[in-house]
Amino acid sequence: MHTLNLSYIKERRIQLGITQQEMAERLGFKNSSTYLKYETGSYSFKAEQLPVLAKTLNCKITDFFIKNVAKTAI
Repeated sequence: MHTLNLSYIKERRIQLGITQQEMAERLGFKNSSTYLKYETGSYSFKAEQLPVLAKTLNCKITDFFIKNVAKTAI
């Protein structure tokens, strides 16, 4: 199971100097408050949004994911 690393998305956006409003516009949202709900996890990014995120943030789609590894009892 893979989990989206929202902190990576936020940190990368900030590193590149991209505003929430710019991200909202690139993803087709009406305003930055809608984008903020995605970045904070209130809403989930959809698969078709990931290529736009990757292009905007100049990274690979795989960079967005954290692999969850279940710990097993010994």
